[in-house]
Amino acid sequence: MTYTKEEVDVHLSQLKGWRLVEERFIERKFIFSSFMKGISFVDEVATISEAFNHHPLITIDYKNVILRLTSWDEGYLTAVDMKEAKQYNEVYEKMCSSERKHDEVIIKNK
Repeated sequence: MTYTKEEVDVHLSQLKGWRLVEERFIERKFIFSSFMKGISFVDEVATISEAFNHHPLITIDYKNVILRLTSWDEGYLTAVDMKEAKQYNEVYEKMCSSERKHDEVIIKNK
């Protein structure tokens, strides 16, 4: 079942970085410190997407990864899109957190 525009707005207010584009997709740009970190993120996205059997549009532009979600079969956005977006955010935060911890260790050892 598709969401109404109002329901999408409520969910987006709880999803850091995601926005509605072209009145059909939700989209977020993820920024990484290196190309390979972005590729590692895309690998995680692929694993999540396969588990949901629901696949985003993915754009890789050097250290930037843009994900777009919609439910093609439903014709708009659904709970699956929001659940996936939440999981992508969790993966991103985990990757950023581990990178920050790595940087802190390097600084402490200097």
